[in-house]
Amino acid sequence: MLGLISRTIQYKNQVLMNLCKSMVRLHLEYCCTVWSPHYMKDQQMLEKVQHRFTRMFPHLKKLPYEARLSELGLWSLEERRNRADILEVFKMVKQLSYVPWNRFFN
Repeated sequence: MLGLISRTIQYKNQVLMNLCKSMVRLHLEYCCTVWSPHYMKDQQMLEKVQHRFTRMFPHLKKLPYEARLSELGLWSLEERRNRADILEVFKMVKQLSYVPWNRFFN
């Protein structure tokens, strides 16, 4: 999906950011609270996609990954997975989830 976007979009600005957020990140974060990658190699494989996306901006190519993320106002995928986990636990505590708190945590 990211390759398709990079080949077809010439004017790389907010349009590129919106396309990536709406088309690419959905695939990377699908059910992340359920299947969150445990192994470091799997986490790095997912993070590589966002590395590649941040390098698509010509003025950010030379910067390190963390600087590119802060310049674009993005979080790393690991931070987003942690946030999703915390939100899911909050929903369980407030009984807004289908999974009951006492069944999930012993």
